[in-house]
Amino acid sequence: MIDLSKSIDFLLENAGPVIQYRLHKEILKDISEAEEENLLEKVFQTPHFRLLQTYVKPNGYIGIGMHSWDKFKETPLQDGEAAARLLSYYAVPKNHPIISNFVAAMRDETILEQEFSYYKPETVRFRDRFLGLRNGGGLMVLIYTMQALLGYGDDDCVLPFQSESLQAFKSILPLTSMNDITKFNPNSKKKYNYPYIEENEYFPCSYHLTALAYTSAWRTPENADVMADAINHICRIMSDDNLLHVKLRSKYYCPLWALIRPIRPFSTDTVDSFLRRMLTEIAMLGVGRRVEVLRQTEVNIEEALGSDGILRLKFGSAYQRRRYLQSVKWPYPYSDVGLEADYKNETALWCDLTFWAVQFLTLMNAS
Repeated sequence: MIDLSKSIDFLLENAGPVIQYRLHKEILKDISEAEEENLLEKVFQTPHFRLLQTYVKPNGYIGIGMHSWDKFKETPLQDGEAAARLLSYYAVPKNHPIISNFVAAMRDETILEQEFSYYKPETVRFRDRFLGLRNGGGLMVLIYTMQALLGYGDDDCVLPFQSESLQAFKSILPLTSMNDITKFNPNSKKKYNYPYIEENEYFPCSYHLTALAYTSAWRTPENADVMADAINHICRIMSDDNLLHVKLRSKYYCPLWALIRPIRPFSTDTVDSFLRRMLTEIAMLGVGRRVEVLRQTEVNIEEALGSDGILRLKFGSAYQRRRYLQSVKWPYPYSDVGLEADYKNETALWCDLTFWAVQFLTLMNAS
């Protein structure tokens, strides 16, 4: 294993409270109860956490809807999914009242119906919420996954979604290409007649991956082998130009980041919107070096850390850099994980990347 002492020293000297907390708790595992309370209190004073608190409703729900419409939000954080992601990325304990009350609200049908009544399309989305569980086409995919992110994914009410998620990955193994399962709408009058699958067809999406990464009840050696084989198979048979819709009732929807394209290894030359997050979640499955894209990522990270132990991206332009920094500023569904409070100083981004490198390499060595 590469010596990470320089990387850790850099983080201890430069990183903000969230990285400091997670570094001590998850990587170094040298934190006392008193130190944990002290670091957590600093996390609770960060700007995003304090802003999130203002979006907590009396019924426990946070924000407006989930994966919701921007025009209804003051900031991107005023959204159920963004709130859950921030709480998870900040490693807030699952017994914190904000989290336990939020999960209780997500499990209360009356509260949910009320929270998704703010806009007519959302009432329809709520009505059809259980459709598309097998392929990422429905609202409950989000609601179950957010509970997993918050530490409640092994509870009885979410366990069936674990099974659906695992089966979605198993469904990939017999395929030779997307053509094996997709159809075209012969009556489509739209300019783009995308291939589609039926609502009950299994197909893995990034939310299935997240749900499995943050849970453990599904984990057996056999299931870990299935996941490793499925991810390797995705990288082998998928094409960069693949497109997909899911037919729910009589309408066609884009699934939630269906895994229809090859998963690329991390490279400092490639700026991807949420590649680090996806690679981390694959590593969290415990599949380790059985997955080729993880093996190559490990090699690339070790080479990129260099002599000073700091991981940096190579931006092609100032515009590309600005876009990437904007993407990690908020916990968007389609952005990478950002743990620092302010990215005006470039060191903050290097702290994010270097912590990720330490986390990823630690996960690889634990597999």
